[in-house]
Amino acid sequence: MTYCLGIKLRKGLVALADTRITSGSETTTAKKVFVHKYGKYPIFIMTSGLRSVRDKVLCYFEELLDETEGFDKMYQAVNALGKQIKRVAAEDRDILAKSGINFNIFTIVGGQMPGDNEPKLYLLYPEGNWIEVGEGTPFMIIGNSGYGKPVLQRTINYDSSLEFALKTGFLSFDSTRVCASDVGFPIDILIFNRETFELEEHRLEEKDLEEITDFWADRLKNSVNQIPDNLIDKILDKSPLFDKG
Repeated sequence: MTYCLGIKLRKGLVALADTRITSGSETTTAKKVFVHKYGKYPIFIMTSGLRSVRDKVLCYFEELLDETEGFDKMYQAVNALGKQIKRVAAEDRDILAKSGINFNIFTIVGGQMPGDNEPKLYLLYPEGNWIEVGEGTPFMIIGNSGYGKPVLQRTINYDSSLEFALKTGFLSFDSTRVCASDVGFPIDILIFNRETFELEEHRLEEKDLEEITDFWADRLKNSVNQIPDNLIDKILDKSPLFDKG
């Protein structure tokens, strides 16, 4: 499985991807983020699903990027990537199905092109169609998404700072890592600042986030302990199973 998170903010984009690859009982590490720049205009791609499909799609797309002078808007690049997904599906879907394997690739694409008035974030489906991530719910997770959503839904909004989004992204990943053995360190971090057009890349190991994860775990335990017992008593008092004696 995979954990990839993209967050769209007024000030830019934040993205996070784990690197764990699980095949049977074997665990390896592989980069799940592809980055390309047209001058000062960046684009990044994160994927989950079958690695063979992902590698073929990105190979075709990278070849396309080398042959074109560039895109004026992000949706044009996303359309081009969608066509490569459809191309690979036409080549491999049937043979995979005969082996009992579903054609599977989900993709998060982010960046900004010359004709865009702000950074863009998209989710592409295995069929090659896409949706744009908007201000109402300004984040998207692909892969193992269930454990990391609550902290994002309760905290992140379009006006959050890049720093706040990065902290919350760490906590979302940490919640997933603790609950899912197929998601783990190291993690790759991307930060795009729309004011400077700089795209920073960082790889972080478990030791790099040790203080944050320990801090968060302690605060969670303390928060639970600080919930007044009488609030629980009020709930249990309504139950016929509650021992009132």
